[in-house]
Amino acid sequence: MGQTLYLECSSGISGDMTVAALLDLGADQQVLKHALDSLTVTGFQTRISRVKKAALDACDFAVILDEHHENHDHNMEYLHGNMPEHVHSHSHHHHEHRSLSDINAIIQQADITDAAKQTARNIFRILGEAEAKAHGTTLEQVHFHEVGAVDSVVDVISTAVCLDNLDITDVIIPALSEGSGTIRCQHGILPVPVPAVTNIVQTYGLHLHLTDIQGELVTPTGAAIAAAIKTSEQLPDQFGIIRTGLGAGKRNYACAGILRAMLIAPVSAGNSDEADMIYKLESNLDDCTPEALGYTLECLMEAGAKDVHYFPVFMKKNRPAYQLNVLCKEADIPHMEQIIFSQTTTIGIRRQRMERTILPRELKTIHTQFGEVQVKICGLDGQVRVYPEYDSLIRICRKTGGSYIEMYHTVQEICRKNLILL
Repeated sequence: MGQTLYLECSSGISGDMTVAALLDLGADQQVLKHALDSLTVTGFQTRISRVKKAALDACDFAVILDEHHENHDHNMEYLHGNMPEHVHSHSHHHHEHRSLSDINAIIQQADITDAAKQTARNIFRILGEAEAKAHGTTLEQVHFHEVGAVDSVVDVISTAVCLDNLDITDVIIPALSEGSGTIRCQHGILPVPVPAVTNIVQTYGLHLHLTDIQGELVTPTGAAIAAAIKTSEQLPDQFGIIRTGLGAGKRNYACAGILRAMLIAPVSAGNSDEADMIYKLESNLDDCTPEALGYTLECLMEAGAKDVHYFPVFMKKNRPAYQLNVLCKEADIPHMEQIIFSQTTTIGIRRQRMERTILPRELKTIHTQFGEVQVKICGLDGQVRVYPEYDSLIRICRKTGGSYIEMYHTVQEICRKNLILL
């Protein structure tokens, strides 16, 4: 069932710290290089090196921009308002101003997996929502400034590629440590945490721990990454550590300036069935168009719902209607409810906490002569079941012209022959 990642954000979180920590965990540098070489943006190089932070050996991921794209993201004098405005004004004329659709086009054209594309899109959507709210505009109209600059695009896509490469499916982030005081950005001098960060923390239920360190420990990109990938804030009572990675930050603050990432293995009782908690959100809709319902389902699934379905019901006055059911994790409830309220005509959502029993499962990517296919592997009483993922199979069917049923059985047979299940 993939890998579980624990992010210890005692020095905050930023895009470059996250990439560095994942590389230190063992993400393939060649896979990342291939992904970045495929991007349609220019004006940057990347450098992966070792640095010392608080006497600890850590990985450093640097996006080196050419003179037309350079910003002051790591210049401590500038960030804290000590540098005259005219000194850096020239650089800002070359800031990349991109819309969300521009950035999504860059992600779509990148030679990375569908899962990595989805993660990158989610991170930028969360950033876009936060910036739009801060500036009083809409998601479609918001233009990213620092966030749309080349280094942010590289950091976000690199994070998505590394998470996918490490096969990380669960991410535990108990809290984000943040500094205090003020920080200078594109729009002037702002209080810490900056508005984009507070918007993300509020919308996605992240836990913030404020410290007396003067400075911005949590960047908007870092907060958006945390919101997009977090599946829980609760560590298991007992766990083993498989590997540890340290990612270095560029800014020099009073804290260590590292993001510690651990691949952990919860200590289980060895039962074949795994107890789990899920939440059901439920709403009745008697005045919503089929088109709106269809789009709502797409939005909910893209946002990480475990399942979404409708079924017909008869309401008061014998009015035909639909009941919407959404299954999701507790951490996702605020965002799911926001989507339901904004995309449908409902004025109320019922919520139910449910226990469920799930089989141990693992999502694997297997290589076939037709291309890569994602399969879900489940175990029951020593037996193994293989379920090829629908989207992967459809892509291969379109490519080869083969039928869905034929390809489904072919992939199952390849799994058995390769003993990928064991």
